[in-house]
Amino acid sequence: MAGDIEQVARICTDTLKAGNKIMFCGNGGAAADSQHLAAELVGRYKLNRPAMNALALTVDTSILTAVGNDYGYETVFSRQLEGVGRPGDLLVGLSTSGNSRNIVLAMELARRMGVRTVAFDRPRRRRDERRCGVLHCRSFRCHEQHSGDAHCSGASGLRTG
Repeated sequence: MAGDIEQVARICTDTLKAGNKIMFCGNGGAAADSQHLAAELVGRYKLNRPAMNALALTVDTSILTAVGNDYGYETVFSRQLEGVGRPGDLLVGLSTSGNSRNIVLAMELARRMGVRTVAFDRPRRRRDERRCGVLHCRSFRCHEQHSGDAHCSGASGLRTG
């Protein structure tokens, strides 16, 4: 697990140093975690520093409801990614099940677009780990572990950046 966190920290650091952005997506509690993690990067986490280029794809209710209504809820993240994602960016998907169709579709699109991917999910339930780099949740307390893992990744990246 520590190796995975270090790898994600390197990916985050490389993404930001190259002038690209980190995007987060998730449903329910993971949507809140997505917002929290993006806020930590844009705001500050532990130390004063310049804002980092990060956003949560979970926050714009007008986009979420319009896309959900017009194209279906399963496309709410992939449609946004299509609009704002660029090669070299990073998409971080948070999912307790690993099977959320809207996250799976966003991860698949990201790969086709040249956007790097990392997923925090539960290993026993994931459909296809070849879609993205995966950090595994090893307990029933996925949201707490994902938040801790992501904070460790971010903090490591900040120290090396």
